[in-house]
Order: sequence, then C-alpha cells, then structure tokens
Amino acid sequence: QVQLIESGGGLVQAGGSLRLSCAASGRTLRDYAMGWFRQAPGKERDFVAAISWGGGSTDYADSVKGRFTISRDNAKNTVYLQMNSLKPEDTAVYYCAAKISRSAVTYSTTSAYGSWGQGTQVTVSS
Repeated sequence: QVQLIESGGGLVQAGGSLRLSCAASGRTLRDYAMGWFRQAPGKERDFVAAISWGGGSTDYADSVKGRFTISRDNAKNTVYLQMNSLKPEDTAVYYCAAKISRSAVTYSTTSAYGSWGQGTQVTVSS
C-alpha cells in the first residue's frame, strides 16, 4: 500500500498561484495512475485532475482547464498540481489519490482510487 502526503496548500489572494505536491512512500509511483480531488465544506469530493502512470495522458475538470497543470516526477516519487489564476471558488481541501495502473488511462472518479492522502487546505481570498 502506498502512503501519500500532500503539501503546499495555504492562503492566497485571487489571481495568485500555488503548487501542491503529493509525496509517496512505501511503493514506487511508477505503478500508479494519480489524481487530484478537492472537497469544499458541505460538498462532495470532486475531481480536479488526473495523470497516467507515465505522464503521457492527463485529464482536467472543466472548471480548472487552462489554469491548473498536473505533472509527476517518478524519480522523486512525487506528483504536482500547479494552480494558477486562482479563484475564491477553488477554496477546498485538496487530496491526491493513487490507483494501481500501468496503462495510459486516467481516472476521474473517487471510486477508482484505492489510496488517499490526508489533504491540504487551499484558501483563496477575494
């Protein structure tokens, strides 16, 4: 079982940027497709972005396309989410997730993932 730890969250003004990191331990991330999700208070956990095990395929929620970029460095066992042009509606706890997969497929549903981090808070002020 892979363990995931997110970092990089914080408070930022609208229009600003943050880069989230998801560091893995216990297993190599080369065996996993990865995803980022977010959950605002009182709402369901929503898909944000996903990347295939080798990084060749990515997918984004419509609400973040053109603003967020998911990437991975398998040598560092880390996945990133670069968030630019942040909006107050991006405020949420952000979670990374891992699914064992060596295909070029990305996954956008919470039920697809077997391992989750504890989350990192992102707050965007207006």
